Amino acid sequence: MTTPLDALAKACDTRPGEAEDAVQGVTPSYVASPATTAEASELMRTAAEHELAVLPRGAGTKIHWGSPPERCDLVVDTRRLGRLIEHTAGDLVVKAEAGLPLAGLQEVVAGTRQQLAIDDLVPGATIGGMLATASAGPRRLLYGSARDLLIGITVVRADGVVAHAGGKVVKNVAGYDLGKLFTGSRGTLGLITEAAFRLHPLPQASAYVTATAEDAARALELTRALLHSPLVPAAIEVDGPGPISVSVLLEGIAEALPQRAEAARELIGGEITAEPPAWWGRLPEGDVLAEVRAAPSKLTSIFAEEPGHVRGSTGRGIWHVGLLAGGAGETLTRLRRHGSAVVLSAPDDTRLDRWGAVPALPLMRRVKDQFDPGHRLSPGRFAGGI
Repeated sequence: MTTPLDALAKACDTRPGEAEDAVQGVTPSYVASPATTAEASELMRTAAEHELAVLPRGAGTKIHWGSPPERCDLVVDTRRLGRLIEHTAGDLVVKAEAGLPLAGLQEVVAGTRQQLAIDDLVPGATIGGMLATASAGPRRLLYGSARDLLIGITVVRADGVVAHAGGKVVKNVAGYDLGKLFTGSRGTLGLITEAAFRLHPLPQASAYVTATAEDAARALELTRALLHSPLVPAAIEVDGPGPISVSVLLEGIAEALPQRAEAARELIGGEITAEPPAWWGRLPEGDVLAEVRAAPSKLTSIFAEEPGHVRGSTGRGIWHVGLLAGGAGETLTRLRRHGSAVVLSAPDDTRLDRWGAVPALPLMRRVKDQFDPGHRLSPGRFAGGI
């Protein structure tokens, strides 16, 4: 009688799961590493036949984000799906497989003075992991997030069927924008294998202007001054509490940049540097890491709740907060008075409401039922146990 391991191994390289493969304390029975979309399709079809619970994994930099899985039979390691498929420099388009590190893609397109304008918020992250978690860094203020720059996607459904959307492909799933649907889906709807993005030219020059605000109210004043100015900042970030650092990134033509930087310095004070502050584009430390989204004007309210270490895009109203485990639940409740607060990571044994109220949850459940009727993909990892 054919065992699940034997059947999976016919699709691609497969081995028994080990302790280091555990996802938040749940060790998978098997780990498979497809090298093509076709192999991934056969793997997912076989997993469906054996009713296996499947979790995608790239470099593993954010595998601890989200709720612990209810069960984990098969981890799909996407790192062999690591090719850059096509770079059409004249059209400012790049297409790559999901297991390619974001830094690797940036290195290739930089050869033609181009960039995928998404910051590597967690060093070493893959393209698939970046999309699945919808992570983005400081420059989302000017360029938007992955959801905005994604123009095409290839995914493998729970039953092994390959679906495409956008870009240069023609086969779509009727009624859905797959790119937007899968960005931030955390592996609960299918396996991302390829993605195409719109690129931007690399700026000729860049400069940072960093000032210190005595409190959150002053930090908000500086932010508003920058946003209402003609300077067109690429990013405005804060780091606090205590004396709060406010830093703005300016990008553009080399001849004009010194004048723009000086104008920003006159506006907010501080100093001009060629390099960012040491904290720029890095997640804060803490037992619990949460992402808070609220109107930018809520900056003072967020700091008033004494949430711990706050860092992030005050221009967009998206902050990452590092909390101590003790009292984290009460702090999250207070933060949710002003917007959403989602726990990205926490100790496995921490009992927290990781998601808060999710008004779209009924719709999300219907989408989950359609894409994964057996609820085998990353079960329990997303809001509402999806």
